[in-house]
Amino acid sequence: MKRFLMRTKRHLIQLLTALLYNLDFQGIATLSVSRAATKGACVPGLHCYSCPGAVGACPVGALQQALGASSLKLPFYAVGCLLAFGALFGRTICGWACPFGFIQDMLDKLGRFLHMPVVGKSALTRKLSGLKYAALALVVAGPLITLAADGVASPLFCTYLCPAGTLAGVTLVAASPDLQDIVGALFTWKTAVLAAIVFGSMVLYRPFCRFLCPLGALYGFFNRFCALRYVIDERACTGCNACVEMCRMDVRHVGDRECIECGACKAACAHGAIRFSVQLSSAKTERGKAVEGEADSSPSTDVGR
Repeated sequence: MKRFLMRTKRHLIQLLTALLYNLDFQGIATLSVSRAATKGACVPGLHCYSCPGAVGACPVGALQQALGASSLKLPFYAVGCLLAFGALFGRTICGWACPFGFIQDMLDKLGRFLHMPVVGKSALTRKLSGLKYAALALVVAGPLITLAADGVASPLFCTYLCPAGTLAGVTLVAASPDLQDIVGALFTWKTAVLAAIVFGSMVLYRPFCRFLCPLGALYGFFNRFCALRYVIDERACTGCNACVEMCRMDVRHVGDRECIECGACKAACAHGAIRFSVQLSSAKTERGKAVEGEADSSPSTDVGR
């Protein structure tokens, strides 16, 4: 019951977040690219600027656009947004506030409903999780490399890999005969990538988040000290490893770079050793904090140490 309630609460928040990202109802009704005035502001999760209804910019797209505009200036706004989102939320965004993560969660449920085979995590999936760091490098280096090569910057990740943008593109193309006449090989490639991710999400949990998402790669670096995250009280932890074994992401321990802070580990812990922390602090364990507290409260005679 605890797991069901946790999942339900998370999916409701994911749905609400997706709705908040898409408040331009005129764009949705007309299936046209939204022209909302708020598009200059970044949203935390992966969400295409060109989606019908989008009222904000994707931080990945904003970063690539800013890098492509000039190879000599640091894109302070885009970088600042990414650092702020990371420091506050880390990969909590992936688990609770990313529309494409929500889509993958729903596809996972569809796969289970259809009784499709389930591919579990393994040593191979843990190795493949490193691919998202190559995607992050592509986000940063792509505009600079293409700008230096021919003077025209190209956002390579958005152009060739981003499934959120392709999902919006497929919707627009399906609704417009004029667009259907001009799409070519690139659209076919991106549609194939999207189809592979959609099918993969029905047999393998969140493949895009685990293997290709540059936002997940970046936010993962903040997981150990972000303001909102799950932490382990090691005084209560028995080391049974149930939290890691039941987690469907490629985590090695709660709160590492692969953790999307979904809370499933908390529901699975029979000893109440996992809790949600809302504070800015260093990445010390509860046991470490307790030891420090005991040391501070006890008199010390070795002042030279």
